[in-house]
Amino acid sequence: MDQNAQIVYEGIPENSQYEEIINKVVEECFKTEKLLDKGIYVSITLTNPEVIWDINKTYRNVDRPTDVLSFPMFEKDEIDSIKNDVLGDIVISIKQVEIQAQEYGHSFERELAYMVVHGFYHLMGYDHMEEAEKAQMREKEEAVLSKIGLERE
Repeated sequence: MDQNAQIVYEGIPENSQYEEIINKVVEECFKTEKLLDKGIYVSITLTNPEVIWDINKTYRNVDRPTDVLSFPMFEKDEIDSIKNDVLGDIVISIKQVEIQAQEYGHSFERELAYMVVHGFYHLMGYDHMEEAEKAQMREKEEAVLSKIGLERE
């Protein structure tokens, strides 16, 4: 696989602009975390609120739509040893990306990039339940977004 992201559409039309943003973000994530030569990739499903709601309810027992879900395939301490495998799955509600971009006053591109990098770091074993973890995760996310010119506006 030439790309580090496998992009799947469920319930929304394909869009080359989405793919361009996603591939740019994932490539920078892989560079930053030194994963480029490992033959691994992430699976990213772009969908609508109804589909992500169903996934959220089925797998997390949370009965509401959300913006992004991550399903890691490995524990944090296993990532260094994986090769030629999927790092995990990220599911993104494009409608929620549109809503949040408007809500937060920044571009659709920036919000989609943030959802991708946020999902990626969940796959890498990072979380934001505790303040210290949240700070570490946010620092990593913002570093990647800054490298591709999409830092907070």
